[in-house]
Amino acid sequence: MKQYMISFRINQNPDEYFFNLIPVQRAVINKLMESGKILSYTLDENRTHLWCIANANDEESVRKMIAEFPLIDYMRPRIFPLMFHNSVVLSLPKFSLN
Repeated sequence: MKQYMISFRINQNPDEYFFNLIPVQRAVINKLMESGKILSYTLDENRTHLWCIANANDEESVRKMIAEFPLIDYMRPRIFPLMFHNSVVLSLPKFSLN
């Protein structure tokens, strides 16, 4: 399985329908994250760019996955195959039962 970065440019003039789709979008993203298909999901402060890291077999699989995003009609995606993606893994301290 390969990793891909998807960069989305979000339309500047969202309508009411766009805002109504945000909770549905978040639910889809959460499900994809739980399944390991999406590793990260990041929105910039201006709400004009969105990035995510995805696990997929090929670029076509990524295209099919993002086509299912409820907000995809409001986004212009660009897909970048990654050589690697490093991230910090935080863990809780180990507790002693003594």
